[in-house]
Amino acid sequence: MKKSAIVVPAAIGAGILLVLAAPLSASAHVSVDPGQAAAGSYAVITVKVPNESDTAATSRVELTLPADTPFTSVRYVPVAGWSAELVRTTLPEPVEVGEATVTEAVTSVVWSADAGSEIAAGELQLFPLSVGPVPDTGSISLPAEQSYTDGTIVSWSEEGDDAEHPAPVLYVNDAPAEDHHAGTADDDEAEVVAAASNDGGNDVLARILGIGGLVVGAVGIVLAVTARRRTAARS
Repeated sequence: MKKSAIVVPAAIGAGILLVLAAPLSASAHVSVDPGQAAAGSYAVITVKVPNESDTAATSRVELTLPADTPFTSVRYVPVAGWSAELVRTTLPEPVEVGEATVTEAVTSVVWSADAGSEIAAGELQLFPLSVGPVPDTGSISLPAEQSYTDGTIVSWSEEGDDAEHPAPVLYVNDAPAEDHHAGTADDDEAEVVAAASNDGGNDVLARILGIGGLVVGAVGIVLAVTARRRTAARS
């Protein structure tokens, strides 16, 4: 009886972790926040980089900036344990920005981790960035490259609703598309609450209620076993 009393609650606990972790861990991806900026503004965006590997850490992140509609001003906020490099290149063709003709611009930002400051499993790193003026366009794709300590490189550059590795997008005049991949370890709770309020949230709500029932059942088992032990001890 003692053995089963320990195994059942443990199994229930493991089941709860699997139910919550499975859909959320698979959804994390590199993104920018906020995902929308006004044309002509100098926007401060945050590049959100979650680590998706259980065996390696993220040691380098490169964000590609547009060359056809370049930002004339790019500034980064220093992040402890990371160095940043603004990569400036000559543009394929001169671009008119306001009254100026731009022939070169920052076309990528590279963040590199110092030893011991890599993004470990289950962690999320934020990289603030100021860009502007924001071009008067529909949206701006900001492909990112995430490098791991085991040599793996993940390219977040795909487009489309079903993209497995979608590129971060900064929306300007276009309305932000519904992000089917949204969510990171940093906002799992918000994702669960939001999903429960959507049309397709019944399944999530059912999971939450089901988990609540499992927890109550587990507590009941523990209390019953404890009471039986006390009764046996008294007799």
